[in-house]
Amino acid sequence: MEAFTTLTSPFVTIPANDIDTDQIIPARFLKITDKAGLGDNLFFDWRYDENGNPKPDFILNQPHAKKARILVAGNNFGCGSSREHAPWALVGFGFRAIVSTSFADIFRNNALKNGLLPVQVDSETLEELFALAQEDENATLTIDLPEQILLLPSGRKASFPIDRFSKTCLLQGIDQLGYLQKHVLEIEAYEKTHPPRVNTLLEI
Repeated sequence: MEAFTTLTSPFVTIPANDIDTDQIIPARFLKITDKAGLGDNLFFDWRYDENGNPKPDFILNQPHAKKARILVAGNNFGCGSSREHAPWALVGFGFRAIVSTSFADIFRNNALKNGLLPVQVDSETLEELFALAQEDENATLTIDLPEQILLLPSGRKASFPIDRFSKTCLLQGIDQLGYLQKHVLEIEAYEKTHPPRVNTLLEI
């Protein structure tokens, strides 16, 4: 997983509330277990017509969207089912961060485990970002994870929350298993000096 420290990038907006995981990645694409190419199916039913042709007016099909690493969306992003394919598809498209006023809990946890940073801001900041996108499609945002700051082109700063463990994993570019593997020597030493707490031997 790629480490996340500071990101400066163009952004795109989808100013809709309650974007659920079935809109992010429709259920018919959940049969796969390989993440490769899943970004092509991101927002499939919004992005393509009935013949599979890209809809030119949808934001992700516009040329400047290809450079965007930040998606700004409406309230309650990622609601619905618990599918991990949703952050897989977003990362597969190229996004490293999603900005919204709130996120569904399961989506937030899945995103953090897959290197996708949910940036929660207040409604005033979100509206400013929507307006900015209308004024300048090439505007950029900076996300400073160590300082937990979103920096707008105006110079305005908005702080965002993140739990300490998830922040550590993102900064180091590791997932939960990677975190445990980094501490395997300490874990083995602890196990050697502490008796088993559960009897795992079966009586015959």
